[in-house]
Amino acid sequence: MSATPNAFTVLNHPSLDHSGGGRAAAESARPAPLVESAELLKGGKTVGILHNGSLYRLQATKLGKLILTK
Repeated sequence: MSATPNAFTVLNHPSLDHSGGGRAAAESARPAPLVESAELLKGGKTVGILHNGSLYRLQATKLGKLILTK
């Protein structure tokens, strides 16, 4: 049975590497910044995120999950 991953291991997973090599580079391995969802949502249920010219919507559900849609 594997251990539950923490935020550090999830945010530094090689699948999140966008350098094109498929593996995280050891020399550039550093923790990704953490942001609390409450900071993004600011008391609301939905926030818009503009990324590379496209608008995304981050929504908190009644069950406490997050949904990101384009």
